[in-house]
Amino acid sequence: MKRLLHNACVLTDAGFDRDVSVLIENDRIIAMGSLRQLHDVEIESHDLHGAYLVPGFIDCQVNGGGDVLFNDDPSVETIARIAQAHRQFGTTGFLPTLISSDDDTMRAAMEAVDRAIEQRVPGVLGIHLEGPFLAAARKGVHDAGMFRAPSRKEIELVCSLKYGRTLLTVAPECVPPETIRELSERGVIVSLGHAAADYAQTRAALDAGARGFTHLFNAMTPLGSREPGVVGAALEDPDSFCGVIMDGFHAHVATLRIALAAKPRGRIFLVTDAMPPVGGARTHFELGERIIDCRDGRCTTSDGTLAGSALDMATAVRNTVTQIGEPLAEAVRMATTYPADFLRSFDRGRIAPDCRADFVVLSENLEVRETWIGGERFAG
Repeated sequence: MKRLLHNACVLTDAGFDRDVSVLIENDRIIAMGSLRQLHDVEIESHDLHGAYLVPGFIDCQVNGGGDVLFNDDPSVETIARIAQAHRQFGTTGFLPTLISSDDDTMRAAMEAVDRAIEQRVPGVLGIHLEGPFLAAARKGVHDAGMFRAPSRKEIELVCSLKYGRTLLTVAPECVPPETIRELSERGVIVSLGHAAADYAQTRAALDAGARGFTHLFNAMTPLGSREPGVVGAALEDPDSFCGVIMDGFHAHVATLRIALAAKPRGRIFLVTDAMPPVGGARTHFELGERIIDCRDGRCTTSDGTLAGSALDMATAVRNTVTQIGEPLAEAVRMATTYPADFLRSFDRGRIAPDCRADFVVLSENLEVRETWIGGERFAG
């Protein structure tokens, strides 16, 4: 069945366009043009009543949602529940994220992701292993008792995913450049984070193939006048990507504006670092042996340490417009095109012929009305 989406303000590569309609067949966009050009009596027509039609949001860091945490039960059922929770906020593609764990939990998580993709759970793009090859000095809420250097067995485990993308966050001072090079050459996307590294160590990791930075500014050595640190290396490098948590708590708006001014366009993208309360009813949850409270949009330990976020992607886009002052088109691209490029998933994150039929329909107030994944419509 061919479907025609029309009467919308469509975000194309050239910007928003009210005179273009989108024709899809199965899970792909097959044509774009005027309603007159594309209309056919045998096509199922969807009038979007002037709403915004943008690419589906892609989130590279999703710890949980719908009241469940991936670490607690790394299963297909958990992944499906997280996907459903985030879908109502426009997320059409995501990486279930495993916080630093033992090998058995990592193996179970990767097997669950493979099965979820085999079973066509909507939106699963792969896995994000956030650790355990991280620095204790910048552990955040991770259990430093899990931190270790990667063994040969663990390198093979990290490279074992059959389907989708594997994103691995490492501290550059904890993983040798030759290991980063091997992982990168074997298809793993290496990101740098939870690091106490200096500039030289970070630069060496980038030269070895590291592709980006995990939640820029958080849990990494800051930019200093005589020691640029991880942040300085990230802002200086024109090719690497940086994920940012646009919730108003993880980084000051001025700091984020500086990052956007320093990096080339297309290299900073939005992530949520979402925890179980997103799309759920819980106001607290357990992370290991700690209780995490979520109040006024903040997820913190008893001592006030941030523990992920209660952010969803639709809110992240709105915050990018209202707090940072970015145009809507750019804010959307930070949630769609740029993370797709980071993951080398070039048929996602844009509305163009031959791309996936993953969309979000947004109201004038940027609230999610509908989410489309692979040509299938879900109510917002």
